[in-house]
Amino acid sequence: MSKLLTAIGVMSGTSLDGIDVALLRSNGRNEVERGPAETFPYSAAQRELLRKALDAATLLTARNDRSGILKEAEDALTTWHAQAVQIFMQRCSLRAANIDLISFHGQTVIHRPEKKLTVQLGNGQTLANATGTAVVYDLRANDVALGGQGAPLVPAYHQALAAKLNGEPVAFVNIGGVANVTYVEMGMDPIAFDTGPGNALIDDWMFKHTGASRDENGKAALSGKAIELVVHAFLSHPYFSKPGPKSLDRNSFPNLGEISVNDGAATLVAMTARSILKSAEHFPKKTSSWIICGGGRHNVAIMNALRLSGENVLKAEDVRLNGDAMEAEAWAYLGIRSRLGLPLTFPSTTGVAKAATGGVTVLPASQR
Repeated sequence: MSKLLTAIGVMSGTSLDGIDVALLRSNGRNEVERGPAETFPYSAAQRELLRKALDAATLLTARNDRSGILKEAEDALTTWHAQAVQIFMQRCSLRAANIDLISFHGQTVIHRPEKKLTVQLGNGQTLANATGTAVVYDLRANDVALGGQGAPLVPAYHQALAAKLNGEPVAFVNIGGVANVTYVEMGMDPIAFDTGPGNALIDDWMFKHTGASRDENGKAALSGKAIELVVHAFLSHPYFSKPGPKSLDRNSFPNLGEISVNDGAATLVAMTARSILKSAEHFPKKTSSWIICGGGRHNVAIMNALRLSGENVLKAEDVRLNGDAMEAEAWAYLGIRSRLGLPLTFPSTTGVAKAATGGVTVLPASQR
């Protein structure tokens, strides 16, 4: 067995729930040892700052532009991530000497691969200095520069996890801000793409109409009725019939217009669930199961809508995985692969011309 590296994955991704931190040891291939994980929820004030940054980012044309609120948000976000990692390490009795690297996702504020533009706020050097540990960050940029979609990146990790399952084709679905799917079949590269909306539209809808950060447990959606004409029109968009690789920004979807809060939530749930299931049209074979990860699996309305299909829909925990920690674990795994020069993305996941590695590694000032 090749040497295992120890990494901490830390990310906030496209949703505004909080910061996920996870410990993982791996050789960057099929040897994976999952460790503890923790989520540090954002406060209302933190979410508000990030929402302002998301609004400002719609005007970005240069990926290194950090003017105005973007600079303020990046500095604050990096500090929050450093604090989360430090608390996590303290609670797990970890020292910097125990950790080979921290893999840092940051906060996606715009993702427009067709313009070769993807921006994740977060300063890797500042995080390295604060934690005294090497940091790998900016893992999407190289793929986008090479003509790939820059997303999803998690499929490499899904493939490693699937090696320990039943060997049958399986679909991993991550329902974060945007939902994405990975089809894994032994003996071939994973197939992956963004399926459509995840939590972001529902969260934004609830915040706009009620001030709540989310539809807790899907209660509003369960009390409403999906507007079928709206759902049908949505699923008729050419994006859904187009095979992968393909990816989306959280702002890629239209506004619902004037409907009730509960019906809006129900309509968005239907859009999310049906676009996930529609992705099966692009799989080579029928899957034995759909393994649901990410915050969306806590939304009862989404899970009910998925299970109405009659497919074998499971939560990550049903196969002894941690659905809340999956992305942070994946980011730790990808950081290890980056350090080893192994591919992060493939033609079948992002459309990059050939399998590509990525990421930037920085050392803390104390080690330079």
